[in-house]
Amino acid sequence: MQEPRPFLIGGLWRRGEALIPVNDPFTGRLLAEVSSAGPEDAEAAIQSTVDAAAAMGSLPSHARYQALQKIAGGLYDRRDEFARLMTAESGKPITDAKREVNRAVQTFTIAAEEAKRIPGEVIPLDWTPGTDSHLGILRRVPIGPVLGITPFNFPLNLVAHKVAPALAAGNPILIKPAPQTPLTALLLGEVALEAGLPPGALNILPCDNAVAEQLVVDPRFKLLSFTGSAAVGWMLKAKCGKKKVVLELGGNAGVIVEPDADLNFAAQRCALGGFGYAGQTCISVQRIFAHHSIADLFTTKLLLQVARLKAGDPSDDSTVVGPLINTDAVHRVEAWVGEAVSQGARVLLGGKRLGSVMEATVLSHVTPTMKVSCQEVFGPIVTVTPYRHFDEAITALNQSDYGLQAGVFTQDVNKIFHAFRHLEVGAVLANEIPTFRADHMPYGGVKDSGVGREGVQAAIEDMTEPRMLVLNLKPPAET
Repeated sequence: MQEPRPFLIGGLWRRGEALIPVNDPFTGRLLAEVSSAGPEDAEAAIQSTVDAAAAMGSLPSHARYQALQKIAGGLYDRRDEFARLMTAESGKPITDAKREVNRAVQTFTIAAEEAKRIPGEVIPLDWTPGTDSHLGILRRVPIGPVLGITPFNFPLNLVAHKVAPALAAGNPILIKPAPQTPLTALLLGEVALEAGLPPGALNILPCDNAVAEQLVVDPRFKLLSFTGSAAVGWMLKAKCGKKKVVLELGGNAGVIVEPDADLNFAAQRCALGGFGYAGQTCISVQRIFAHHSIADLFTTKLLLQVARLKAGDPSDDSTVVGPLINTDAVHRVEAWVGEAVSQGARVLLGGKRLGSVMEATVLSHVTPTMKVSCQEVFGPIVTVTPYRHFDEAITALNQSDYGLQAGVFTQDVNKIFHAFRHLEVGAVLANEIPTFRADHMPYGGVKDSGVGREGVQAAIEDMTEPRMLVLNLKPPAET
């Protein structure tokens, strides 16, 4: 066993008194130990972030561009190391882990470009008599110290989605990574140290919940960006006081399949969207609504696709369904399936737990009040429900506390736009699964799925404040 991994404060690696064990979700073995920050460490990290604000705010855009490009290059150079580490600590199948590293490289690259084009505006102010010589210039300025709290399921790219736009906007950021997956965030810290940023531009602080609350309530942070469960996110928002808050929370994403859809394509995409990384994605396909005229045919095609997905060892290149993050998660998902069956649901495929791996499971005859329908499973479970009319499917999909993304498979553009108008979600995807996300698009939801948007450009807007300069311009004096 290696020495416990230190945390990063002010450009220096430091150790705490307590330790956080990091376990391999597939084997259960202890992978590493990480130093856990205490209250004094948290204070030092907060102050370091605050102290870096002036230096970060004065960096010209070309310097921010160069630093972000260096981080992107460092990630690319060490992409295999990052992928293997993610697979080990999160149980993410290695193919998905490699894809996540590539996405993180792109996220930092996009942020580098955005650092050069943070917009401003010239606003005419001569609309009323007496203001003939007035002109306004609006610029966006860094908001200041940012606190980012990140989840286990994308231990690199969801960290990148907080770090990259913060740095691009000229803000220092403190990252509190998920306790299950701190190693990837700390490795990113190594890469960031080589980018030439001011000390404290990026601090990374694994800690327990009490210390995390100390960070959240501290008024020196100007923005909290949190990605995680709805219960925790809304609880933290209530503690945040006057700081700006962006929440990217849960979902139980729905898909509507119309009779005119390409059923083979829809089944293939829904299988991948529902069971990739064992469904541990907030936009994982969970609820499928198939028109009654094709419901049986579509379900058969879906089952054939799902049956081909390999489950098991995440280090195997062909594995799609790996382990859940820990034993509590796999037992919870197994219990929810059992409860649904006891209430009348039918298991069409899967339904069993194999150690740390839950079989890819397809359920029918579910009701809206079952946990597998109305809550976020965060596991490899998909339900299929028939409907007769398109509006009936819209209503059923909206019958959720969540509203992150939804998919609609149809060739009818009128129905696509009808869904776009009436689905209560942050994004509607036409002939695509709701699991799709491009790293530069505005991403987020409504209802219990959160507030605000991520995606580099959208995040930069939240991480900057508009500032006006009003000019009273006089004619030049005659000489």
